[in-house]
Amino acid sequence: MAISLPLNDFPELSLDASRLPQHVAIVMDGNGRWARRRGLARNEGHRRGKDSVRAVVEAARELGIPYLTLFAFSAENWERPSMEVDFLMRLFHRYLLTETKRLMKRGIRILALGDTERLPPRLRQVLAETVAATRFNSDMTVALALSYGGRQDVVTAMRKIAQRVASGELTPEQIDACVIGQSLTTGGLPDPDLLIRTSGELRVSNFFLYQLAYTELYFTDTLWPDFRERELLSALAAYQMRDRRYGNISPG
Repeated sequence: MAISLPLNDFPELSLDASRLPQHVAIVMDGNGRWARRRGLARNEGHRRGKDSVRAVVEAARELGIPYLTLFAFSAENWERPSMEVDFLMRLFHRYLLTETKRLMKRGIRILALGDTERLPPRLRQVLAETVAATRFNSDMTVALALSYGGRQDVVTAMRKIAQRVASGELTPEQIDACVIGQSLTTGGLPDPDLLIRTSGELRVSNFFLYQLAYTELYFTDTLWPDFRERELLSALAAYQMRDRRYGNISPG
């Protein structure tokens, strides 16, 4: 079944509703470069990037994509200048405060991934409140990767598994891909079908290192503040052109 969404604004981008990805993950990159090219402060790029978050969440919800993960702040981003980090923390805080009603109206559940203990107390509190308020929403799940690092995620998972083995709850022979997957911060979420990275960078930057084993990768030169509905639909159209074999061969 072909669909042209959202709101039929882009009829030239027709998608097969039966072949949409179940989980889309996005590395939102390029805010600083977007601002610099316009002679603006980096923070203005981050502020404009928030509008792209709303647009992409709304479009994914309208398309019926069940899971969307946004890589908003990496474990390595703590090394950025303190003024920029402080601004980003305030921006995340403001986003959660202003978007909760919209999320509830649209049946969107929020999850937090990463080392959230490093977040400022005020942000940590409103994040926990948003997660709790939306926990029964079932139309879509948006996972926010904050203070997240793929290697750190694997290390933490290994420690959890080691503790289970040490306590006798688990034997080494029982450790399999399922056990490892459930021990990651994404335990309970399906692995991404599609990873989108904006800004032209061709790397995953320590994001979902275990979860991306068979994920389709899509890179675009579009900077995140310019990434809106049309760009999302273009990425999905490219995804539907892929032949996902999972190590097998194509039939026929």
